[in-house]
Amino acid sequence: MKTPAGLQPLIDEGVIDEVLRPLKSGKEADVYVVRSGDEILCAKVYKDMAQRSFQQRVQYQEGRKVRGSREQRAITKASKFGRKEQEAAWKNTEVDALYRLVDAGVRVPAPRGYYNGVLVMELVTDSEGHSAARLGEVELSAAQAREYHAFLVRQVVLMLCIDLIHGDLSEYNVLVGPDGPVLIDFPQVVSASGNNAARKMLQRDVNNLTLSLGAAAPELLSTHYAEEMWALYEKGELRPDSPLTGEYAFDESSADLDSVQLAIRDAREEALIRQQGREAAAEEG
Repeated sequence: MKTPAGLQPLIDEGVIDEVLRPLKSGKEADVYVVRSGDEILCAKVYKDMAQRSFQQRVQYQEGRKVRGSREQRAITKASKFGRKEQEAAWKNTEVDALYRLVDAGVRVPAPRGYYNGVLVMELVTDSEGHSAARLGEVELSAAQAREYHAFLVRQVVLMLCIDLIHGDLSEYNVLVGPDGPVLIDFPQVVSASGNNAARKMLQRDVNNLTLSLGAAAPELLSTHYAEEMWALYEKGELRPDSPLTGEYAFDESSADLDSVQLAIRDAREEALIRQQGREAAAEEG
C-alpha cells in the first residue's frame, strides 16, 4: 500500500521497513500493520490537534503533569505555544502509560518506541496470527465470561496500584489474544490521585466491562468491584493481590449514593442499547 505521510519518516530512518495495511482508524489516531525486519508490529499515528476536539477532554487532562511551570501557564492561557504543549502532552500520555503498565504487569501491547508522533508497539493477534478481535466481537460461554471478568478486574487493580485509571475502558478497548484479554488505547488515562473525577471514571470502566460480560454471566451484574477497590485505594490498603469479593456496603447516609446508583443505571441502559443494536445488525446481516 501507499505509505502514509506520518510513517514515511520511520521508513527513511530505518525504524520500520514496510507498511502492510491499515488496521484501525479512529478519532485520535490511525493504526497500521507494519514490518520491521522479520517482525510484524503496529504503528499508531496520532492525529493533529486541528483534526480533533479537546473540548470534552478537560476532565481527562486534570492532574496531568507537564514539563514545567512555563508550559503549564501556557496551556492554561491556551496560547499558541500552550496548545502545542497540550498536543505533545496528549500524545506522550499513552506512551508513558504503556511503559508503566508493562512494568506493573498489566497485559497491554508492548511498546517498541515513539518516533515523530508515532507509537510503534506489539501487534496483538489471535491463535492463527490474525489481528485479534475486540472483546465485544467474541462470543463467550458463561465460564469464559467469568474468567475474563476476574482477569480484567485484576488488571484494573494493577493499574490503580500505580495511580492510573484507563478512563475509557469497555469491550471496544479490550482485544482477545491466545492468552486472554489485552487492554488497549490509553491516551485518555488519568491519575487516580490527581483527578477529581477519578472515582466516577473507575466505576464507569468496571461497569462497562461488567455489563458486557454480564450478558453471558448474569450473576456478574450484581457485583460492585469498582466501589470495593476504590474504598481500599482511599485507605491506602489496595495491593496488586488484594482479595476482592465484588460485595460492597453502600453508605445509606451518603448524599452521593443516588448519583452512584444513577451512574450505574445509566451505564447498564447504555450497554443494553448497544447489545440490542448489535443483535439487530446481526439479524439484518
